[in-house]
Amino acid sequence: MVVCGGDNVLAHRLAAELRGVYGEQVVLVLPPGGGEPSRLTGRARTTALIGRITAAVSRTTGNGSGSANGNGSGSGQGEGGGAADLPRTLEAAELSDDVLADAGVPQAAALALMHDDDETNIRTALAARRLNPRLRLVIRLYNRKLGQHLEQLLDQAAAVAGLATTDATVTVLSDADTAAPALAATAVAGTSKVVHAYGLLLRAVERTPPAPGEVAPRGLATLALLSSTANDPAGAEGSDDADVGAGPRLLPDDEAVAAAPGRGALVLEAVSYSGSIPPPGFLAGRGVPLRQLFSRRLRWSVAGFAAAVVGMAIASIVTTEDTTPLHATYLTLLDLFSINDPATDGPMSRQVLQLLAGLVGLLLLPILFAAVLEALGTFRTASSLRRPPRGLSGHVVLLGLGKIGTRVLARLRELDIPVVCVEADPEARGISLARRLRVPTVIGDVTEEGVLEAAKVHRAHALLALTSADTINLEAALYARSVKPDLRVALRLYDDEFATAVYRTLRAAHPNALTRSRSVSALAAPAFAGAMMGRQILGALPVERSVLLFAALDVSLQPQLTGRRIADVFRPGAWRVVALERSSDQGPDLPSGLQWELDPEYELRPEDRVVLAATRQGLAELLARRPLPARP
Repeated sequence: MVVCGGDNVLAHRLAAELRGVYGEQVVLVLPPGGGEPSRLTGRARTTALIGRITAAVSRTTGNGSGSANGNGSGSGQGEGGGAADLPRTLEAAELSDDVLADAGVPQAAALALMHDDDETNIRTALAARRLNPRLRLVIRLYNRKLGQHLEQLLDQAAAVAGLATTDATVTVLSDADTAAPALAATAVAGTSKVVHAYGLLLRAVERTPPAPGEVAPRGLATLALLSSTANDPAGAEGSDDADVGAGPRLLPDDEAVAAAPGRGALVLEAVSYSGSIPPPGFLAGRGVPLRQLFSRRLRWSVAGFAAAVVGMAIASIVTTEDTTPLHATYLTLLDLFSINDPATDGPMSRQVLQLLAGLVGLLLLPILFAAVLEALGTFRTASSLRRPPRGLSGHVVLLGLGKIGTRVLARLRELDIPVVCVEADPEARGISLARRLRVPTVIGDVTEEGVLEAAKVHRAHALLALTSADTINLEAALYARSVKPDLRVALRLYDDEFATAVYRTLRAAHPNALTRSRSVSALAAPAFAGAMMGRQILGALPVERSVLLFAALDVSLQPQLTGRRIADVFRPGAWRVVALERSSDQGPDLPSGLQWELDPEYELRPEDRVVLAATRQGLAELLARRPLPARP
C-alpha cells in the first residue's frame, strides 16, 4: 500500500491504520520535513493549558494519569495519530513518475492520495494509473461533483483496457463528508449516530441503564456496552482499558449484555423514510416573507389608508342616495388620485368628501415611496448574512465554517435543526452556503467579547467548536459553559493528550452536562483504509473514543460467511451481520431487497450481500489478509 499525503494528519493516521490494524506493507510519501504533521505547531500554545488542566484533574480525581488511552495507540479522538509500528517513509518535493516508481506504485495493490489540493491528487492519480493499470485508487477530494466525474472517467478507462473484472477500482472520498454525520449527530439529541445505507437510515441510540425492575427496550442489535466510567465525572470517555472492564465493549453477545446491568448500551435502530431529503435551502426558504418585505409601521400606514378609503366610500353612499357601493368606491378612488372632475355643482357633502379624498391622496405618495425603498432594501439584504433572531433558542452554535464546518452545517440543515454560525473570516468557505441557506451568521473572532453573546449561546442547545485551533475551541467551550453550565459541547481537538485532559476536566467540573471530543481524522481514517482494502465502507460510528465500522460485503467473496447461518456468523467483539440483501433470483418465496429483521437460522448464500458492523481489527481479520513477509 502506498499513501501519498501532504503534511496532514489524515495521511499519517491512514498509514498507521493500514500498518497496525490490517498488517499491510505501507510506504508513506511525504514532502521534505513532513515526518510530523504540520499542525503540531500549535502545541506550544497549549502546553500551559495542558499543565493547568492536568493539575486540576489531579486535584479533583486524585489520579492525574487516569485510565484514558488517548495517545500512542491511535485510538483516541484527538486529531493526532498513533506512532505504533510506523510505515516506511519516503520524502519527495514533487510526485513525479520517478518518485512514484521509487515508492513501488508499479507493484502496489492500492494507492491513497491524501493531499489537501484536489488538483495534485487528480494529476497524481492519472500518472499512477499509467504506471499500474491494475492499481486500486483511493482519492481524497473535497469537490464531490468532480470526484464523481473522475470515478466514471477512470472506471471507463479501466473497462476499455479490459480491466473491468479486476480490482482496479477508483474510490473518491472526502474526510469532511465522512466525519460530518457523526459531528452533526453529536450536537443533536435524539439523532445520535447515523449511517445511510441503501436508502435507509441506521441510527445508533445511546440508552441509559434501566432502573431496577425495568426492562430496557431492544433494537435490532446491541452494538456496544458503554464505558463503565460514563457516569463517573472523573472517568475518561471511551477508556480503552477493556481488560479490566472500564472501557466500552464493542459488539457484545447476549450473555455479556445480561452480565452488565448497570452499564449503558449503544443500540442499533433502523428508521425508514419516504422520499428524498429536501435539498439544502428548502427548509430555510429562499423567498422573502411579506412581513419581512415591509416594516410594521408601513403595514399599519397602508391599513390606515385603506380604512380611510372605505370610510369615505361609506360616507359617499350615505350622503348620495342614488350611489351604489361599487360606484361610490370608484368615485372615491378618482378623487383620491385627483383625476375626477371638481364637484362644483354637487352638494356640499360631496364637495367636502372630494377635498378629503384629495388630502388622503397627498398622503399616499410618501407611503408608496417608503414601500419602494423598503422593498429594495429587503431584497438587497436577502442575499446577505442574516443576524440571529431576537427570540431564538434551542439552536446549535457552530464555530468555524471551514471545510469541516461547511459539511456539518449542510447536515444540520438537512435535519431541519436551527443553527447559528460564528466565523472570523468573512471569505471563509462556508459563508456562501450560510448565505444561500439563510442561516444566521456572526462574523467575528470567537475569543472577543460579545461574539458568543451575539450568537445567543446562553439560549443554545449545543455548541460545536470546529475551528482548526485547539485553544480557540477550548476557550469558546469554557466561556459557553460559564454562561450555560448544562450546555451540550462537542470539541474538535487535535492533540490526543490535550483532548483527554480537556474531557476529564470538563466532566469533573460539569458532571451533568454532555461533553465530547471528536477528531475528523480518527473518524475518516477507517473509511479510507477500508476503501484501500477494496471494501465498501458505509460509515463509521464513534463509540465514545473508539470507532465502529459499517461495511457492505458480498458473501461470495467471504469464505467465513458463505454457507453459514446468521447466528453462527456473529463474532462477539469482531463483527455482526445487521442487514441482508437477497438477490432477486432466489425465488418468489424469499423477499428481495435490504432486510433488517433477520432470521438467525437463515443460511447465507453466495448471491447474498450483507451489511456488517465490525471493529477495525474484526474487519481486518474478516478480509483474511496474509501476514507480513519478513523484512530483509
